[in-house]
Amino acid sequence: MGSNSSRIGDLPKNEYLKKLSGTESVSENDPFWNQLLSFSFPAPTSSTELKLLEEATVSVCRSLVVNNPRTGNLGALIKVFLSRTKELKLSAECQNHIFIWQTHNALFIICCLLKVFICEMSEEELQLHFTYEEKSPGSYSSDSEDLLEELLCCLMQLITDIPLLDITYEISVEAVSTMVVFLSCQLFHKEVLRQSISHKYLMRGRCLPYTSKLVKTLLYNFIRQEKPPPPGAHVLPQQSDGGGLLYGLASGVATGLWTVFTLGGVGSKAAATPELSSPLANQSLLLLLVLANLTDAADMPNPYRQAIMSFKNTQDSSPFPSSIPHAFQINFNSLYTALCEQQTSDQATLLLYTLLHQNSNVRTYMLARTDMENLVLPILEILYHVEERNSHHVYMALIILLILTEDDGFNRSIHEVILKNITWYSERVLTEISLGSLLILVVIRTIQYNMTRTRDKYLHTNCLAALANMSAQFRSLHQYAAQRIISLFSLLSKKHNKVLEQATQSLRGSLSSNDVPLPDYVITFFSSRLLQAGAELSVERVLEIIKQGAVALPKDRLKLSRLLRHTRGAHIFENVYLNLQPCWLSVARQVNLRGDQIKCSLRTACYTEAAFTFNQVD
Repeated sequence: MGSNSSRIGDLPKNEYLKKLSGTESVSENDPFWNQLLSFSFPAPTSSTELKLLEEATVSVCRSLVVNNPRTGNLGALIKVFLSRTKELKLSAECQNHIFIWQTHNALFIICCLLKVFICEMSEEELQLHFTYEEKSPGSYSSDSEDLLEELLCCLMQLITDIPLLDITYEISVEAVSTMVVFLSCQLFHKEVLRQSISHKYLMRGRCLPYTSKLVKTLLYNFIRQEKPPPPGAHVLPQQSDGGGLLYGLASGVATGLWTVFTLGGVGSKAAATPELSSPLANQSLLLLLVLANLTDAADMPNPYRQAIMSFKNTQDSSPFPSSIPHAFQINFNSLYTALCEQQTSDQATLLLYTLLHQNSNVRTYMLARTDMENLVLPILEILYHVEERNSHHVYMALIILLILTEDDGFNRSIHEVILKNITWYSERVLTEISLGSLLILVVIRTIQYNMTRTRDKYLHTNCLAALANMSAQFRSLHQYAAQRIISLFSLLSKKHNKVLEQATQSLRGSLSSNDVPLPDYVITFFSSRLLQAGAELSVERVLEIIKQGAVALPKDRLKLSRLLRHTRGAHIFENVYLNLQPCWLSVARQVNLRGDQIKCSLRTACYTEAAFTFNQVD
């Protein structure tokens, strides 16, 4: 460190770092700080180099952990940074590169130290290190200012208030990254933290008033996707295009952190990291997700989640209810465009899921769009390349489809959108196909992949649920989609029939001599009604008979069946069966099934659903 460029290998011997971590107290007014902060550091470009950085500085950091209770040098460094940030906005307006450069370096050192301190000690010990004063050895003042809260408030102000210019881009990225590192305390606890320092400062203290402004700024950082400034405009000497050193330091922390918060662990296959065009947008998104998924405190909800749940479109002139805190407005069109373009990253997919699931304003807006293909196609591409994605990304994409397919308007409109030349679909050349038919093909492909590879029952259930949601609105299916539905149904029917046969044999074996044989009443009831109607039946007539039969089905007879021992079994069967009929009849239209083939298909469907009901009610 110092006025010359530093290399990783030189850090353990650096005289300025030795003085910072040594036994001598350094006043915040000492000229030493200008010397310490006048350095340029070549940014590591790989995880190996980042590991080398941590290994090279571990002795310095541990020395500071030991000596800081006596010297208070960490607090002095933070005070130097806080005093400089008060003039940062003016420095940006005056193009004071040197001042911003040194302030950036101060924040860089603080973040590196904070990361090590969080790894090495408890939250209580961490707070003590931020409250030590420059006093005689071993002394401590209980009424000293809380520098940790001061630092967090300062970072929030820096993120929300400092104009984003070429000379402030790096320090903005690192302010966001420092907050991510601060929130990484959860990574080192197995239990969910509900009374952590993050709750104390972010949900109750002086930081709380910045909630809506911070969430809005982070969203706009994601929307704008601002690229790093060109090499000549950097505050620091030339670095890699991927962002500064601190970005690399915090990126891994952030990615692991929001995964732990929202998905319960990091055990699945790691996602391929795409080349980042905007480090600020990526880090802002990660911080936003971590804030949104902080657990509620014991006596108050997470305010950042409340802000995400309640923000509205800038074109919405209706007043906010007084009961909704931290509300704000944002341009939904710009947000929609950014979400459509960024679905290659799993954090962007998680943001889309969060907004669709928790913000009714966003969900209503998106479902009303006439260009839904721009959003649905990237989601389908994620599912299509399931073998290349981590399980978290696939699950989120599938749940997004489930949310969308709960809306009948969406299920109708996707069959009216005609797509041409879907190049990423390689099983068959699709020169022209509806969005609805493509959605069916991709979901069925995911089911088949799951049946042969992962065998994940939750993935299987969700895929079938999405098809069931859409089935009542199937219209003008592509011939290939209709064929794939029949093939899938045939495969599932065989598997269900096999399970049902095993269950029936087991049940018959347990019958006493006084028990009557099991009737195939569910099957025979509908078959007899179809036979009575005649041999040549149109698709519409078959549908009418099935609907009338489902309503007229005597439920007391079902109670006598040992396959359907509970009354609710009849309701389950009736609802599922009715939901599936439009799907089957639509398929029949596409492939021109004859009347006897339709009846055979309906018999198979009926028998399969009886097996399904048996499994559910027992």
